Amino acid sequence: MAVLAQDIPQFTALDSVKTPRVMRTVFLILLFGFIATVGFLIYVPWVQTTSGQGVVTTLNPNERQQELNALVSGRIEEFYVRDGSQVKKGDPIARIADIDPQLVERLEAERQQVEIQLQAARNALATAEIDERRMAELFREGLAARRDYEQAQIRVEQLRGSVAEAQANLTRTQTSLSRQSSQLVTAPRDGFIQSVNAGDVATIVNAGDVLVTFVPQSAERVIEIFVDGRDVGLVQVGDKARVQFEGWPVVQFSGWPSVAVGTFGGIVTAVDQSAQADGRFRVLISEDKSDPHAWPKERYARFGASVRAWILLETVPVGYEIWRQLNNFPPELPAGAEPAGTSA
Repeated sequence: MAVLAQDIPQFTALDSVKTPRVMRTVFLILLFGFIATVGFLIYVPWVQTTSGQGVVTTLNPNERQQELNALVSGRIEEFYVRDGSQVKKGDPIARIADIDPQLVERLEAERQQVEIQLQAARNALATAEIDERRMAELFREGLAARRDYEQAQIRVEQLRGSVAEAQANLTRTQTSLSRQSSQLVTAPRDGFIQSVNAGDVATIVNAGDVLVTFVPQSAERVIEIFVDGRDVGLVQVGDKARVQFEGWPVVQFSGWPSVAVGTFGGIVTAVDQSAQADGRFRVLISEDKSDPHAWPKERYARFGASVRAWILLETVPVGYEIWRQLNNFPPELPAGAEPAGTSA
């Protein structure tokens, strides 16, 4: 080895070979890049999320889009609204006339006749009760036969049945008249007429047929999204979420919600206990009032508009999240939570 060291200077070509400076630079760049990448994967936090597509809706079913139906069968006499009309509670929507234009008059005449019959039956019952009491006194004094007293009692019971029958006829007639008088369909609350569905006037409709589609005004909006069954067990009521509305400009980093632009805050308010037909679970998200950016006004995010939401779960290192995604594992359980099927 000592001889070799003495002989190396004799090899001038080998002695002139030097490592290029650019290779040293590349080596240093790769070394620092590797160290930075390892540090990034270990120390940079990443917020795990589970996302889903959905629409804007409302919690109260009375405030959702609904259909207004015909109360009775008949012919549409007049529409008071058209597509896009704004209405107040109690405003007329449509008037329905019976196919028989004289039906209401005949029902009114029938009601008056039944009232007369009822009054006559009541008068006859009152007279029969007086006769029954007089016959009872005569029977106790021995001046009337038992048969006559019993016939008086039977007469009273028969007239009571007649009064009850007349009362039932009057109730039935009043019900029919009330139904035919309820031919004006009105708005149940403030809102808008989305579409008129029953054709034009003179159209024949049956009771229950859809006349118009009605959208209430000033309803409390929530987001309805559907998440994968693999992640739904980790979603809890009260979890924070970020919401992206359709048509709203956004730059979204699901793992770093603090740097996202164009998303809005939300809070999970409900998680369905059973899956939909496609195996996904419905999650309802309401507006986070503590978020500095309020949800867009209704004109920009209307009911039925498409949305996408990211429910924020646990914070983990970026490296772990990449490993989890590559292995298709579910996100981390919330702190303090137990996996399904375990017990203390």
